Amino acid sequence: MSSLLEQIRKRRKALALKQHDMLLRVGMSRQQYQRLESKGNPRLDTLELVAKGLRSELLLVPQEKLSTVLAFLAEDEAASSGSEHSAKESGTSLADDPWRGLLGENE
Repeated sequence: MSSLLEQIRKRRKALALKQHDMLLRVGMSRQQYQRLESKGNPRLDTLELVAKGLRSELLLVPQEKLSTVLAFLAEDEAASSGSEHSAKESGTSLADDPWRGLLGENE
């Protein structure tokens, strides 16, 4: 599993955002954001702000559930890239809303 900072960078790139774009989304300077992605040790409130800017959420996943959650997200990613039922139809992907449908709610 990649580090949190790598995940932030990967998510930003997946959204086709540049570091400069993040300053507009989260209100921090480009230098602050660069430092955060490269080697930062951000405060929790900074991470929450960055997550919001990346249309993501921070979650604590119990270690005993981690492999199940990762497998579920990988399955969704594979399904999204190769099937008709994708984020376009539902409005969000499981990466954006990993708990969608788990409680028997309609999508």
